[in-house]
Amino acid sequence: MENKKSPKALPIQDPYLNALRKEKISVGIYLVNGVKLQGRIDSFDQFVVLLRSNVTQMVYKHAISTIVPTRDPKLFENEAPKEA
Repeated sequence: MENKKSPKALPIQDPYLNALRKEKISVGIYLVNGVKLQGRIDSFDQFVVLLRSNVTQMVYKHAISTIVPTRDPKLFENEAPKEA
């Protein structure tokens, strides 16, 4: 089976995580086992996210289910409003 990427596909993960990091937005990170971690993203790479709260935790991306910020990053402010 061939894995083709759409020529119009834009990467979203890195800009999104970077916006959360730069703006120091608090996030809730839900893991695939249901555990919720809270803090701010200090750094990230291809495989891990460093999450700072009282201590810095290294969270493997393959263990992350969902990232929920306390507010939207400015990354999305320039988009036109979506119509229902």
